[in-house]
Amino acid sequence: MPPTSQQSSPPASRAGEADPGGAPGSAGPRGATPAPGSITSRREAPQATAGPAAPLLAPSASDRHRYRIVGGQPLVGSVEVSGAKNSVTKLLVATLLTDEPCTLARVPRIVEVDVVLGMLAELGAQVEWLDDHRVRIATPRIADASLSEAYSGVNRIPILMMGPLLHRVGEAVVPLPGGCRIGKRPVDFHLAGLRAMGAEIVEQLRSVQVKTLGLHGAHVELPFPSVGATENLLLAAVRAKGTTVISNAAVEPEVIDLILFLQQMGALVDVEVDRTIVVQGVERLHGADHTAIPDRIEVASFAAAAVATNGRVDVRGAHQEHAATFLNHLRRLGGEFKVTDGGITFYRARELTATHVQTDVHPGYMTDWQQPLVVLLTQARGASVVHETIYEDRFGYTRQLNEMGASIALSTTCLGGKACRFAARDFEHSAVVSGPTPLVGGDLEIPDLRAGFAYILAALVAGGASTISGTRFLERGYEDPVGKLRSIGALIETLPSFPVDFC
Repeated sequence: MPPTSQQSSPPASRAGEADPGGAPGSAGPRGATPAPGSITSRREAPQATAGPAAPLLAPSASDRHRYRIVGGQPLVGSVEVSGAKNSVTKLLVATLLTDEPCTLARVPRIVEVDVVLGMLAELGAQVEWLDDHRVRIATPRIADASLSEAYSGVNRIPILMMGPLLHRVGEAVVPLPGGCRIGKRPVDFHLAGLRAMGAEIVEQLRSVQVKTLGLHGAHVELPFPSVGATENLLLAAVRAKGTTVISNAAVEPEVIDLILFLQQMGALVDVEVDRTIVVQGVERLHGADHTAIPDRIEVASFAAAAVATNGRVDVRGAHQEHAATFLNHLRRLGGEFKVTDGGITFYRARELTATHVQTDVHPGYMTDWQQPLVVLLTQARGASVVHETIYEDRFGYTRQLNEMGASIALSTTCLGGKACRFAARDFEHSAVVSGPTPLVGGDLEIPDLRAGFAYILAALVAGGASTISGTRFLERGYEDPVGKLRSIGALIETLPSFPVDFC
């Protein structure tokens, strides 16, 4: 029987990043989320409960299990797409802007959500799971505006809590962010914007202290349309006095989802042309109910799996408008899709052929779609070019693909249609993928979340068996990956995290 979500192992942060598991006030044992009907606050932690909505654990430094995959099997069937991790985690932070209850639906049971709920509980939030994927959060008062340094380096969520905490209590101490090591992601844009809005900021080695007598509107022009900086400014601007204009803002679907939730809470936010967002601050926000958008990264992952294995997979709940750019590139290389009433069905239409892709901010080709695409291109005829323009160090995972038989060459040159901000800098941010090349199963170590599904995909395509460790990274953002893959015919099983010595 396919394992349910509570059987998934928790991912950990990268080496050198803190384990929040024992942080004071964490939501349950090592940051676990509560079971349906239970309520947690900073002073009261829930007990783990069996059943389909049993809580996951917070990130740890090691895997609870490895995967063993036998490749060569076409994937056929249907899977349900989960809520978008990159949206849900920000929606959870937004609930801090009001003292009234908020209910979020389509919340994935993944470790990243568990960790954020643990953070909220430490600040004073009460969390109640209404069913497997619907959670109610209420923070009538902020119990502590200082988030534990145990969360330093775990992910990038704490830095987004500054605005809500400044509005609620006028001060905050939050740890510096971390997450997958896919290139530098400084918070300079975030801090500069908040300073312009009246925040006093003191940067320390592992944390940031902020305080204010009241945030006010400002005109902030981002040097780059950063998703995180845009979200941070939105969370600060909705209750600031006056009007805030964010120029060169990110307009990804996840940002729009946050805006729609804030609007339901009573915010006044206009998305104008030329990446301009105008926020008219309001005195208070109220509680609201909201359903998160489906995860477009998961949609692309299973689409790539269907095409790579020459199978046919119906991804229920997928939205065409969120994946339009991906769908165009998939069709160009030989994949095909059919939009249905319930989602999108993916399959291979012809022999896969080389293509050129350049990642970019929305509505361009998403950087998180790059990794499964590269695996697909190893099976395409000709030489393909992938130009990464978002992160300077996101091709490290290709080394293990080459060890499996792929032919991927990296370059510091901008090989896309135009030069990017990494031009003339010593970053291997372009890849030439030559194919088709047969892949051979092997032992793989997942280095980060998005590379994780690329390795799953490579193992599904490869001849023979592959053993994959580092599964904690994958399970940080994918809900029940083993169960979903089994349901569409993947030959995948879990193994102990380390070989058992029977001597």
